[in-house]
Amino acid sequence: MDITDDQAAETAITQIAERGSNLDVLINCAGIMDGMRPAGTTPKELWDRVMAVNLDAAFVLTRAVLPHMLRARSGSIINIASEAGLRGGIGGVAYTVSKHGLVGLTRSVAWAYRQDGIRCNAVCPGGIGATEILNDTSIDPADAERWRSIMSLAGEPGDPQSIASAVLFLASDESAYVNGVLLPVDGGWSAG
Repeated sequence: MDITDDQAAETAITQIAERGSNLDVLINCAGIMDGMRPAGTTPKELWDRVMAVNLDAAFVLTRAVLPHMLRARSGSIINIASEAGLRGGIGGVAYTVSKHGLVGLTRSVAWAYRQDGIRCNAVCPGGIGATEILNDTSIDPADAERWRSIMSLAGEPGDPQSIASAVLFLASDESAYVNGVLLPVDGGWSAG
């Protein structure tokens, strides 16, 4: 489905629930880059697309799953944010703002639904190898040096399995008292 189509996202959640499936976990993990463009060179169309995929879709899917989790009085929502959601100099303007927004969504949902048995946490990856997001071919040559400089600070790219393991922990009962956490999975990049 096209996660930027609000109606399609809501319909998909409804169809899953109508099959009798429990909606125990929602993982909002779609994300696109913005070519590392700063504010002055970001076209509005690019801004809108990045916000639609990285932030708006997570909100719509979260809103659609909440009634089902509220009925069950349990659930875990896990957002894949980014190091760019924790500081300002990791991505282009649209990507960075979208990931800061995802951090805000995480904290707001965690706070608002904590007494209803619903948890919301975010994993904040650093550079992860073997994913298309690090192979962004849309980077303007003028911004390429900035991109290389940022990624050199990150160190060696991480393994996607480390993200999957963090998500699995946050989805499990092992993290029953973990709520509203922004978990960097970055090999120590954020510690510097």
